[in-house]
Amino acid sequence: MEARIEALRGSANTPETRDEIQRLRLALAELTRKIYSNLTAWETTEVARHQERPQALDYFNLVFDEFVELHGDKVFGDDRTIRTGWARIDNFRVMVVGQHKGRDFKERQESNFGCARPEGYRKAVQKMKLAAKFGLPIVCLIDTPGAYPGQDSEERGIAQAIAESMYEMTLLRTPIVCVVIGEGGSGGACGIGLGDRVAMLQYAYYSVISPEGCAGILWKDGACKDKAAEALKFTSGYLKRFGVVEDVIEEPLGGAHRDHRIMALNLKKYLVAKLRELAKIPTDRLVEERYARFRRIGVFLEEAVDAALENPDPKEVASSDPNA
Repeated sequence: MEARIEALRGSANTPETRDEIQRLRLALAELTRKIYSNLTAWETTEVARHQERPQALDYFNLVFDEFVELHGDKVFGDDRTIRTGWARIDNFRVMVVGQHKGRDFKERQESNFGCARPEGYRKAVQKMKLAAKFGLPIVCLIDTPGAYPGQDSEERGIAQAIAESMYEMTLLRTPIVCVVIGEGGSGGACGIGLGDRVAMLQYAYYSVISPEGCAGILWKDGACKDKAAEALKFTSGYLKRFGVVEDVIEEPLGGAHRDHRIMALNLKKYLVAKLRELAKIPTDRLVEERYARFRRIGVFLEEAVDAALENPDPKEVASSDPNA
């Protein structure tokens, strides 16, 4: 339909042509709305990975003003996957931390396809501590399939770097807002994901493992990725219901890749609203609530088990294995 519209726009400009273009545009909008309101979990994953989807640097330019990049971890080098820097949004001066995948092959190689190494997380922590020192809020934009698991990354302590980053974020005495803008993969996402408010875009996903990885473990077959995606329940609707994220930020019709500027505007409105909200909360309470927020994730399972142990069903007890 889009190709047909483009062809008509290049043809003679007649009333009949304009009417046909208008009709096709209305039909296209309705069809797009219908398709994107019924995406499967795997289709949502494909949208989250779309090549034209806005990335961290796109949002740095469209959402923030006066961005000044900061480099290096003062230990090994400058990981170009995780970008950090000072910026301004509305009346707030902030530190921004974002995971960038890259557009063309050269940039993707430089950014290691969005998979950060230890020096990336060390850089992020140092810059976030710097923001806390000056009492400035922190904004983290998450978009990674996961941290880099290669030999050099393991030798330099990727697991420890992520763990230390998560630990330090629980202690920072400044507001932190985290948003999953595309892929939120495993510990690579959690490494910069401990915030006072955590949100995700409508067609992003946030998961302990990728669908392909899950399918390979459970079914020994990567072709079962769509089945794994459904089982993981990692889309925005589920995660908000589970309390993993507080908010879901609406995307333009057809996904963020259709209109970068509208998506950036929606994200900016959300960030400004949350920064204003968090600025009113005393620092001690902010830190306590941030820690408690992540401790609560999954607690409903423990409550269900405790309730079952305290008030067992007599029928289940009678029929159970006495040696169990």
